[in-house]
Amino acid sequence: MAKKQTKKPPKRGQDFQKDLSRLEEQLKRALADYDNLEKRINREKSLWITSANEALIDKLLFVFDDLERACQNLKNPGLIMVRDQFWQILSGEGVEKINSQGQVFDPQLMDAQELVPGPKEKVVEETCSGYLYRGRCLRPAKVKVGQGKK
Repeated sequence: MAKKQTKKPPKRGQDFQKDLSRLEEQLKRALADYDNLEKRINREKSLWITSANEALIDKLLFVFDDLERACQNLKNPGLIMVRDQFWQILSGEGVEKINSQGQVFDPQLMDAQELVPGPKEKVVEETCSGYLYRGRCLRPAKVKVGQGKK
């Protein structure tokens, strides 16, 4: 005859506390992982939106440059008003003009088109404006740089 196996009642003291502690730790880790995932997704989403805006703004800057040239040649008050409104929208989105005239040449923000007589390594003339978008160089300024000879 086979012996009857008797089930031992579960220990409720220490084992229960260990299981409870282990489950609490797993829950805390799962919540932290979820929180980190949510933050990463929000960062990636923001980066994606910024990248999409960057491409659009880059295209719009060519239109803005044409408006600038038209304003310089025509001096039409209505056209100047439209250009100013256009710039307000661009600057409101985080676009800044790179100030290069008379500055020391910075290859991160400027593209040297030509070396000309003038103060060494200083921008003598800006041939095309450069722009920053949210602190990053969207389009470098095209400049003529002094070579130090007068």
